[in-house]
Amino acid sequence: MDTEKARLLELRKKIDELSYQYYTLDKPTVTDYEYDMMYRELENIEKAHPDWVTPDSPTQRVGSKISGGFEKYTHDRPMLSLGDVFSDDELREFDQRVRDDLGGEDLEYVVELKIDGLAVNLIYEQGQFIRGVTRGDGVVGEDITNNVRTIRTIPLHIASDSPHIEIRGEVYMPITSFEALNQQRRDDELEPFANPRNAAAGSLRQLDPRITAQRKLAFFAYALGGNSGITIESQEELLQDLAQFHFQVNPEYRKFTNIEDVIAFIHSWDDRRDSLPYATDGMVVKVNSFAQQARLGNTVKIPRWAIAYKFPPEQARTKVLDISVSLGRTGVLTPAADLEPVHLAGTTVKRATLHNEDYIKEKDIRIGDTVVIQKAGEIIPEVVRSLPELRDGSEKVFSMPTTCPVCGSPVVRRDGEAAWRCTN
Repeated sequence: MDTEKARLLELRKKIDELSYQYYTLDKPTVTDYEYDMMYRELENIEKAHPDWVTPDSPTQRVGSKISGGFEKYTHDRPMLSLGDVFSDDELREFDQRVRDDLGGEDLEYVVELKIDGLAVNLIYEQGQFIRGVTRGDGVVGEDITNNVRTIRTIPLHIASDSPHIEIRGEVYMPITSFEALNQQRRDDELEPFANPRNAAAGSLRQLDPRITAQRKLAFFAYALGGNSGITIESQEELLQDLAQFHFQVNPEYRKFTNIEDVIAFIHSWDDRRDSLPYATDGMVVKVNSFAQQARLGNTVKIPRWAIAYKFPPEQARTKVLDISVSLGRTGVLTPAADLEPVHLAGTTVKRATLHNEDYIKEKDIRIGDTVVIQKAGEIIPEVVRSLPELRDGSEKVFSMPTTCPVCGSPVVRRDGEAAWRCTN
């Protein structure tokens, strides 16, 4: 039995390392078959000795269903929101405030991509993962531990002797996973998610962790919460330590000593961010030194030592060739603009949502119009406005059909609703 227990521990360690290489580093070192055989051997040993099963075993990533809702949990330290800026001059103003408050001390900034996902707090005790909590209102979040366990880039055990440590970061849905999920939802006649952030949030709040596991979420670690015995002096050092703990850390961070270099780095992403395999909505600028962060402090809601620069949405002009109507699972008719193909945010767009009849009338969108489109949440194309000054008289006002485009039944619009519905 001692030999079998030793084999169990060996398998767990090996599988953890292989999972880290595969999911976090994206550098698998064995075939899927070899991994599956080790995993099955571990499962068989644990089935034969259920008293040997521990929460940090690789076999325990998918837990049981949650009965009822999610329990509330109070964070050790508040999870603050970031203040937003939208221009270079606002970044310079932030820099001047920081330098004034620090009395002209030497200063370093760490600049990171702002991942468009859901902030989560991970709690480890004696190196073992025990709880995952949503940001919530910043003070109290929801306990989503069973769902967090399914995320392969979150280690169930870290090499830390700290009795208690909170690791914070962003749960996100890779764009390939998002597109596959939305295609499946369309096939099932369900409403697709508007963007990866909404998809990630919806996936984390599933009562069945098996559904969350199917969504292929990922996690970038970038912050430290409450902790005991941790001595880290800077944001740069923290990111390096998080990588040593086998967390996925976004590699695209840089350190600078002046705000002009920060601004140049931010704008270097203007034409590159569309090629990333995940959604971003800006850049985060942080004072590197934790001692300086402490002196700068926080307001009630936001830290005074960090700021988020938000990317403006990319827009393009194109023509509305036609407006077509599709039928959703609930019987709602949804209009969409069939567009002259145009390149936008890294993809060719041929179709954009028009939401409902009121949206079309409010924006006066006509068949044949030249329109401005953008990607809502950087993913789903939508028509922002028409350009009536470019009309030549050939444009046609659109009217919703009086019968269902699928079955031919009459359609109705109920009082107080914007949607038209099929009566069948």
